[in-house]
Amino acid sequence: MESSQDKNLPATERKLQKTRKDGQAARSRDLGHLTVMGVGALAVLAGGPSLVGHMHEAMARQLSFNASTILSPQLMVERLVDMSILALTAVLILGVLISAASIISGVLAGGWVLSFKPITPQFNRINPLSGIKNLVSMQQLVTAAKNVLLTIVLAFVGWFYLRSGIPELATLPLQPSRSALSKVGDWIAGGMALMLVVVFMVAIIDVPLQNFLFKRRLKMSHQEVKQEHKESEGSPEVKGKIRQKQREMAHRASVSRVPKADFVVTNPTHYAVALRYDEVTMAAPQVIAMGADLVALKIREVAKAHDIPVLESPMLARALYANAELDQAIPSTLYTAVAQVLAYVYRLKASLRGEAPPPGELVQPPVPPELDPHTKLRTAPESTTESTAP
Repeated sequence: MESSQDKNLPATERKLQKTRKDGQAARSRDLGHLTVMGVGALAVLAGGPSLVGHMHEAMARQLSFNASTILSPQLMVERLVDMSILALTAVLILGVLISAASIISGVLAGGWVLSFKPITPQFNRINPLSGIKNLVSMQQLVTAAKNVLLTIVLAFVGWFYLRSGIPELATLPLQPSRSALSKVGDWIAGGMALMLVVVFMVAIIDVPLQNFLFKRRLKMSHQEVKQEHKESEGSPEVKGKIRQKQREMAHRASVSRVPKADFVVTNPTHYAVALRYDEVTMAAPQVIAMGADLVALKIREVAKAHDIPVLESPMLARALYANAELDQAIPSTLYTAVAQVLAYVYRLKASLRGEAPPPGELVQPPVPPELDPHTKLRTAPESTTESTAP
């Protein structure tokens, strides 16, 4: 049987987003190397001839001396500044192109991630045990094997290329400088092109491989998925407290509707529930206000101020408070009890109008014991004792 701790489930969208906020994404170093080398090679090939021409002209000027040049040391400093500016300009242009290419390749491989967390100090990174664990991880082993293989391939290709080019390079000192420099440039460009082919082939394999390893590292167990779902939805205890607060707020707001009620049933002190029934618009009586303790006291005060009958029916009041919802029909199991109280209210109002004799005391209506929360609390310990008795 599969353990719930086995991480065989793909990462959820929430974990992927959290990982990106932490500055983590699937990155291929070989793709970055390929981009840097490719852009650098293209920049050298495109701007190399022009740069060599400028350097040739500059060197020709710097190496031309006469009597006035020798007698003017300041002129030598100016020539050095000119050469430095030319070199720095070339290096700056090449650096900007390579940096831009490196950023673009990273965005294409793993998307744009802006986070300062990877560079924030984390003391757990200096833990030797964590470092050893990271060294023997699957991703590190794959990376090490790939780097060893790449080193071997590049060494073989470089050795082959150098061996085939040595005879031609040996003849360069016998050729004019311009021709020799041109051949050296062509030889370097050919070597870079060969290296780019090798790195390109490795990058084609490395990009999907890094994506696979990244997703594999983020896999989750069944327990982690359940815990994340619980955190995103909220724990039952917190949700229960929120619902309780919302219900209390609704109860306090419902006090203003007490004047529209037909009657109020009470506990008599802890609970108060106001009900209304309209034969034309309602299929059953509805609770329009209810509350406990201070809210119940306020409901009784408002009812008496508006001559709304307030009747004591403890079990019915508790059952309605525990099982009915505001502005909803009462539970069908309480129809009989509420109908009995409603009939008593009609007789009471008729008596107050002088149309019928006083109805006397209210006979407590029948309420199913399972709907009364106090009855449940009294019977729970007894049932527990019976179930544990030998």
